[in-house]
Amino acid sequence: MKLFKIVLLIAILASCKTVKKVATIEQAIDKKDTTQTVVITEAPKVDSASIVRGIMMKVLTNTIDFKTFNAKIKIDYESAENSENYTGYLSIIKDSLIFIRIRGSFLGISAEGLQVKISKDSVVLVKKVGDKYVQYRTIDYLKEATQIPFDFYTLQDLLIGNPVFVTNNIVSYRDGPQSLSVLMVGDIFKHLISLSTDDFRVMHSKLDDVDIQRNRTCAISFSNYQPMGTYQFATQRKIVVAEKSKLDINLDFKEFSLNEPLKYTFEVPKNYKRK
Repeated sequence: MKLFKIVLLIAILASCKTVKKVATIEQAIDKKDTTQTVVITEAPKVDSASIVRGIMMKVLTNTIDFKTFNAKIKIDYESAENSENYTGYLSIIKDSLIFIRIRGSFLGISAEGLQVKISKDSVVLVKKVGDKYVQYRTIDYLKEATQIPFDFYTLQDLLIGNPVFVTNNIVSYRDGPQSLSVLMVGDIFKHLISLSTDDFRVMHSKLDDVDIQRNRTCAISFSNYQPMGTYQFATQRKIVVAEKSKLDINLDFKEFSLNEPLKYTFEVPKNYKRK
């Protein structure tokens, strides 16, 4: 895997020509986001290619590599319609399967109400309370449910705490006393990512649609890093998604471990109706 990271880094750098002149960017944060607008001011002329190499090396160095991952998560969910609190149980086989079990209050009953199995091309949902059923969907269900272009690998990175939607098209940056802010533009999102200057952990990730007609935004904050093997793991995440309406999700990882036997798998009940 380390060889893969080196090859990936070489590919990124080979495709990176000199970064465009650093320019003032005053609309890096969408108006929906109440976070204070980040202003990236013009900097003196520098070896921008060298800065790109340094940034990508620091991001890749902190990328969490693993074979299996287990976690217990406190989940706070709030939308325009309602707010709920759940406990999530998560197991991942890297690049293969994601198992999620959700426990909370369903129909006034405290129970495990939902199970989800995600592979690279499909999603299986099992509803375990009330009208019990099993539902089979393609991986595109992730995009439909979140209104964000998630595939298996993007969701896997988000859950493990690795940066998502990273592109080599870096158009501006600011090296501040406490954080390094980098603005990159991909095919779908403008991505403003903030790294801590002491160890270059991801602190905040702000995604805005390149297509201004969508007016979609997603902000992800990472905090309360704790040791996890040789890595640092963000045990608290705040995800805010907004387009026509706003969705807030807070994830608080109460337990987490790498490369141990899976804790939370399941089999689809044979007597459940298919929906």
